[in-house]
Amino acid sequence: MSKTVVIAVDAMGGDNSPSKVIAGISEYIKKNNNVFFRIFGKKILIIEEISKYQISSNLFEIIDCDDVVENNDTPLSAAKKKNTSMWQAINDVNVKKSNVVVSAGNTGALFVISKLNMNMIKNISKPALAALWPNKIDMNIVLDLGANVECDEKNFEDFALMGAALHKSLYPTDDSKVALLNIGSEEIKGHETIKKAYHSMENKKNQLYEFCGYIEGNQIMDGKVNVIITDGFTGNVALKTAEGTANFISSELKKALSEGLIAKLSSLANISNLRRFKKRLDPRLYNGAILLGLESPVIKSHGSTDYIGFANSLDVCVKTVNGKLIDKIKENIKN
Repeated sequence: MSKTVVIAVDAMGGDNSPSKVIAGISEYIKKNNNVFFRIFGKKILIIEEISKYQISSNLFEIIDCDDVVENNDTPLSAAKKKNTSMWQAINDVNVKKSNVVVSAGNTGALFVISKLNMNMIKNISKPALAALWPNKIDMNIVLDLGANVECDEKNFEDFALMGAALHKSLYPTDDSKVALLNIGSEEIKGHETIKKAYHSMENKKNQLYEFCGYIEGNQIMDGKVNVIITDGFTGNVALKTAEGTANFISSELKKALSEGLIAKLSSLANISNLRRFKKRLDPRLYNGAILLGLESPVIKSHGSTDYIGFANSLDVCVKTVNGKLIDKIKENIKN
């Protein structure tokens, strides 16, 4: 029997909270009960939402917080408010009352408050934001997705190690294969920083992953590698481009299959295939980005996701803890 994972939950962050947060908890515990939730936020609102569901009182504790980090708060102004649900939830992990924290709130504030409350892992110079990205075979880990606009070769090497550790935590039976995102696969392509990282990583052997060189943007979903490394600017642009493309394809396909009798009959005949296709492109099922590099795991749920997406971020919380993500990073950074 696995050990109970204690999750600190910022119940007030993101759209339609705390409603979607509590609904997400209710959805998650339908299939998983080796978890305990320390829920931070406005107690009256949280109790009102919990009363709508059959959530055992043995699975949660509510910690009342007077204040909330708003979406329009700057990271600096948010960090000055010490009694927000976000600050208190993050600090709960810092003081070892919880194993992991999750929030759907203000991303910049989450980064800054996390860094103020938690130490960086020794020898990791910068944190990185990593997320799941589907490929033809299974899933990719892609980082950085926005925490660092500028990176040096040491940062890329750290990201590779942390990304591979995350991949092993989530998919323990798979081999981690790392590649650097670049404008070409040839060694001469790219800027000097990525070239230096390439040569350094090629000459170092790491027991956590296999280094596979460069990968181009049109190869991200091929599935030949599963950990893709880039700077935060490039990664963020790539992610949002992929999200926009997926939404465009889904909407155009839906439109094409609803115009005319033949199209409607065709869609009915292929309903099971269309459902699988829709599920494959459903961003809620990949929700839960991870801020890597800190002494404890910090999970960022998309602010606009619904309860299904938030439930998936809780699954990421449990897997990072049970997969001993932080220990894997520490063990391999020494080597």
